[in-house]
Amino acid sequence: MNLRQLRYFTQTVEAGNITRAAEQLFVAQPALGLQIRQLEEELGVPLLIRHSRGVTATEAGKLLHDRARDVLKQVDAIKREVMAHTNTGAESITLGLTPGLGKLFGAGLMVRVRDDMQGVSLSVVEEMSFVLIDAVERDEVHLALAYEVSERPGVVRVPLFDEGLLFVTSDSSEKGPISLGDVLKQPMVLAGERDPVYQLVMRAAEPLGIEPIIGFEASSVSIMKSLVMEGSVVSIMPYGSVIGELQRGELTGRAIEGGQLVRTLYLVHSPRRMPLIHEDELVELIKLHIRSALRKMEPMVNPREGLAARPVD
Repeated sequence: MNLRQLRYFTQTVEAGNITRAAEQLFVAQPALGLQIRQLEEELGVPLLIRHSRGVTATEAGKLLHDRARDVLKQVDAIKREVMAHTNTGAESITLGLTPGLGKLFGAGLMVRVRDDMQGVSLSVVEEMSFVLIDAVERDEVHLALAYEVSERPGVVRVPLFDEGLLFVTSDSSEKGPISLGDVLKQPMVLAGERDPVYQLVMRAAEPLGIEPIIGFEASSVSIMKSLVMEGSVVSIMPYGSVIGELQRGELTGRAIEGGQLVRTLYLVHSPRRMPLIHEDELVELIKLHIRSALRKMEPMVNPREGLAARPVD
């Protein structure tokens, strides 16, 4: 039994599918299957039940999975401790944020890291979600907070919260909820076909048989808001992107009825890279700032399991 076999086995159990686990581990499926079979032969018991939907762990497999997770956590902890002991300089970490999240807590997070995490030098990159995901896959960003991240082999994603989007307009005469059908009949500015909001709008419009009126496409949030302020178009945007304008009364945000326009925020990283020395500490600090920001956004958000605080060992 070796660490590679334990990593392969735990990833397979958690993925529930050998093909998916092989993609996430960047190994060939036959090689992964061989390692698990060798593990079963050495231990003398079946570890996985194979079925049409994938695999599930046997009782012996569940026991091995629990013990293997403990072992792998200890190995990662040892790596971080040794790296911290030999590294006299600050650890450089690059975090990707969407523009809306940057407005909500980006500056506060950077100040908190500077004051409370002396061993970390934090850089923040602000981009649209699809750009951040590509950057994670290219190892240009260590961690990213991105919306509507599809399952793919190049990233590990942890859901943090679901967020309803706002109808944003310069017209302040009405401030109550608005139906999706009424929103879709107005000329809009959206960020472009790769943007999660654009894709959500198109999917939501299809069952209604309404073709959205896209007046402009702009990947710049500031340009989008300027166009809305001019009054020629409206938009569908997250609260964080327009928080300042809403507070100053420059724009009006209205809830969209029906619950069709809801997106999920994920914490994303690459499965290929080594764990960062201060990764756990930074992630907990990020979650703390997110939980604080969500209090401003109630009842438009629904926290997910990934946002829970790490239990104390």
